[in-house]
Amino acid sequence: MTDYPRLSTLKTGLGCKCPRCGQGPLFKGYLTLREACPNCGLSYGFADPADGPAFFVMSAVGLVGMILLMVIDFTMKPPIWVHAVVTLPILIALCLGCLRPFKAWLVAEQYVHKAAPPEFSSNGKHGD
Repeated sequence: MTDYPRLSTLKTGLGCKCPRCGQGPLFKGYLTLREACPNCGLSYGFADPADGPAFFVMSAVGLVGMILLMVIDFTMKPPIWVHAVVTLPILIALCLGCLRPFKAWLVAEQYVHKAAPPEFSSNGKHGD
């Protein structure tokens, strides 16, 4: 068994690479995780970022996007159609561009911190 060094979760996340070896691709589609790394064989069964990436990316892009939208609107006062034609596509592109590396980063964090499903344990007579 090969001993792998701990890699930077940010670096493997931004590169969308395997969190163990840093070489194999993490995704087989745009956001679909592979079953295992083709390079080192790490099973990605532990990875379950669920809706976390979408929530955090939409929140961050929405916050920054609204600040920029208000700055542009208050300084230049463009008509509303300009926002629909320019601002909306920029926000969509930012969301789609950030979603994949953010999901890869969350998977890498789950690997490094050995995330597992929660298990119930009773401290006393609770749950008897």
